[in-house]
Amino acid sequence: MTSTRSVQSAANGYADDARGLASQALDSTREFANDAFDRAGARFRDLRSGMKDMANRGASSMGEYAQATTRYIADEPVKSALIAAAIGAAVAGLVLALRSSGKNRY
Repeated sequence: MTSTRSVQSAANGYADDARGLASQALDSTREFANDAFDRAGARFRDLRSGMKDMANRGASSMGEYAQATTRYIADEPVKSALIAAAIGAAVAGLVLALRSSGKNRY
């Protein structure tokens, strides 16, 4: 009987050790996941901040281009109208060329 009790006692001790190790593994996994989540959140915030800065710079640049274009049109109205007409003709020609080449494919 003594040997059965000692085996049972040893088995209980091993089971307690296994539970303790499993609990430690679970705690370290939880801590690792929390750290990874925190790092991902920080990267996302940095990315979002960078995108806001880039969007602000882009909007500022577009405003500057619009002002420069407005000044050019005011200074050179005839030249501006001719440039716009040439661009419109080029776009229309491109559209017509693409439409006619599409009909010949089949």
